[in-house]
Amino acid sequence: MSPFTGSARRTADWEHLRLQIADGVATVTLARPDKLNALTFGAYADLRDLLAELSRERAVRALVLAGEGRGFCSGGDVDEIIGATLALDTAQLLDFNRMTGQVVRAIRECPFPVIAAVHGVAAGAGAVLALASDFRIADPSARFAFLFTRVGLSGGDMGAAYLLPRVVGLGHATRLLMLGEPVRAPEAERIGLISELTEDGHADEAAGALARRLADGPALAHAQTKALLTAELDMPLAASVELDAATQALLMNGEDYREFHASFMAKRPPKWQGR
Repeated sequence: MSPFTGSARRTADWEHLRLQIADGVATVTLARPDKLNALTFGAYADLRDLLAELSRERAVRALVLAGEGRGFCSGGDVDEIIGATLALDTAQLLDFNRMTGQVVRAIRECPFPVIAAVHGVAAGAGAVLALASDFRIADPSARFAFLFTRVGLSGGDMGAAYLLPRVVGLGHATRLLMLGEPVRAPEAERIGLISELTEDGHADEAAGALARRLADGPALAHAQTKALLTAELDMPLAASVELDAATQALLMNGEDYREFHASFMAKRPPKWQGR
């Protein structure tokens, strides 16, 4: 995402989520614990806009996405999303579904790693938010459920049919998206849906530690690695290696590459600048 902005100022307060930024690590917490952090129209829009703002500012080097209370996110609110959409016309429904997809694109396209800290339920759109993240850190209470067919809709919502086969394979993705059955933490780890399984109650802590490690590292290298992982999913090998070559040539002209050599020769840790 481009760092260039127009006249709009940074948003001071976010109504539908809680944001904390400390030394390059942003923590975004879904904060409707009484509703298992069920998403509303406003929550989707806030996530989309927040990720765009953080991407432009380039002050964040890693982001943790977490849920307050007993679970990560139970998906779209039954009353405020499903009930409300019954009254919308086709054009309005298309606008809404495009917006939810924009949230997933923002997670995939932002220039910093996103780490989902999952405990309890991650269902429907909540499961897709975790899926779209670069890392999924979960404790034993975590359970993922792609519930879209259970409400009479396609399992391929918000890019799930694109992303899930690439994470767990077509066979597992077909089962999860078609049947909508919950996948508990041990199986999720076995099929590759979880990046790291922690001890009970430690997902947030482990996600924060990973975010700190990433934020302290070479931010530009991380950003370009994420961009290549996303871009090359649909590229032939020849195009991929050409894009890799161009990216490496640019990074070899960067300060971090020179800093690594200087630190190696001086036998000291590198001081990464993200440039």
